[in-house]
Amino acid sequence: MVKTASTMLALGTSAPDFSLPNVDGKKVSLSDFASAKGLVVIFMCNHCPFVKHLRSAIAAFGKECQGRGIAVVGISSNDITSHPDDSPAKMAEEHRAAGYTFPYLYDASQSAAKAYKAACTPDFYLFDGDQCLVYRGQFDPSRPGNGVPVTGSDLRAAVDNLLAGKLPLLSQRASIGCNIKWIPGSEPDYFTGRPATESEI
Repeated sequence: MVKTASTMLALGTSAPDFSLPNVDGKKVSLSDFASAKGLVVIFMCNHCPFVKHLRSAIAAFGKECQGRGIAVVGISSNDITSHPDDSPAKMAEEHRAAGYTFPYLYDASQSAAKAYKAACTPDFYLFDGDQCLVYRGQFDPSRPGNGVPVTGSDLRAAVDNLLAGKLPLLSQRASIGCNIKWIPGSEPDYFTGRPATESEI
């Protein structure tokens, strides 16, 4: 397990388009969220211990956001040849077991992950009502084994800030997680394979 940090996509970036199958088999596209006050995109997967650490909090946070007019979507981009636990069938099981109320999409070609320059699981992005990036980075400072409570403080503060009509937060820290499991030979140019530094963690 390599601890990998977010690439920290430039604030103001327009949300890259996607059209991917949900766990129910129906296609979900970026345009489906055009009327939302904001959109949280989470690159995640089933097997990653960093995602498992936040699992129940992500489910609760998703419901909270949806109740406030913020749409949420999860995307799994892992290579399922090397990681069969992240297959669409297993995603459907996890969606039910975790109590996720948001779409959980499978990015078989890994094109969505590359468009968002996603690097790790989990990797969080918040876009405003015009689908422009206002936050990217960690859910909160909690990591498996570090003893810090899971609160979602960083991402929650960004959502609060957005709904209050304020400018993006200046302090944004990278998320840390397992690297996305790229299809061999198709790793993006931003993937270095290096572990996150102590300052990033």
